[in-house]
Amino acid sequence: MKPETLNFKLFLHKFTHWEYWPFQIVYIPICFLWVYYSIKAKSIFFFNASNPTIKNGGFMMESKKKIYDLIPQKYYPVTELIKEKTSFDAVQKVIEKAGITYPFIAKPDIGLRGSGVKKIENATDLKQYAEKANFDYVVQNLIPFQNEVGVFYVRYPHEKVGRITGIVSKEFLIVTGNGIATLEELIKENPRYELQLKVLKQEYGSKLDEILPFSEKINLVPYGNHARGAKFIDGSQWITPELTATFNELCLQIPGFYFGRLDIMYNTLEELEQGKNFSVVELNGAASEPTHIYDPKNSLLFAWKELARHITYMYEISVANNKKGHPYLPHKVGMKEYRLHQKQNQKIINF
Repeated sequence: MKPETLNFKLFLHKFTHWEYWPFQIVYIPICFLWVYYSIKAKSIFFFNASNPTIKNGGFMMESKKKIYDLIPQKYYPVTELIKEKTSFDAVQKVIEKAGITYPFIAKPDIGLRGSGVKKIENATDLKQYAEKANFDYVVQNLIPFQNEVGVFYVRYPHEKVGRITGIVSKEFLIVTGNGIATLEELIKENPRYELQLKVLKQEYGSKLDEILPFSEKINLVPYGNHARGAKFIDGSQWITPELTATFNELCLQIPGFYFGRLDIMYNTLEELEQGKNFSVVELNGAASEPTHIYDPKNSLLFAWKELARHITYMYEISVANNKKGHPYLPHKVGMKEYRLHQKQNQKIINF
């Protein structure tokens, strides 16, 4: 296929699937709602009060490690913070002392939609990551479960229990060999995967020219991130009283957490309902999206309704916490944090 034909095919796929549209376009109607709530709260940065124990409510410049520190350790894998410019030898000592073993995950401590996340297979990978990273990052043991969901949790400050408002299931970027096609050819069979080809070439290099044996599977991106090719599926029908009770038990142990999405890896849904065999990948605060909206079956109108519903939750929780003494972010401080956030994003994009 000629490059111009290929580019048009991918452009058409993105144009006809709103899930790929730029953030700025999808969120146009939601911006008007945000302005309305900002006027009511007399603060653009009202979200600061949504999760009082998380920096900026979890909207920007929040440290993953500090959020992990709020969660009881039994619920997430061993995780260590590595400061920018830490030498490779020093990083090795940290992971050895912590009991982190290859392969493991490295990711920016202040992240950007999955960018900069890498599976570290060996010391060579770690050395490259450590020498290249111009930001703080965390290293984390792999979670031994195969399935992943994002569970959106909301609780008002006066409530003793909260609710699950949406669940997203994630299909990883997995290809299955036929004994004939190369990895690159298999990737090109799926537009969703092909959109990741440029990044995959950088990561896998000549390995993409290898023929994958018949029926053998390979997970090219072992984390459920939409920007890295994962397919998001609306699993909100899985919300049950039992599952809600499990997440209430977890979230009530996280001080000051009222609004956000927990990304969870688990073994089976039945065990997850029972609170068994699962682990927290990340907890996201005020910047969380109800990512079940990105299921290809869902319309843009459905997405707008869900985004509006969740921003309303965040506003109401923020107002309630503000009345209890938790401040909104002063405008001057908020703008400074926003500029730092933009600078951090640029570092990760360049990485």
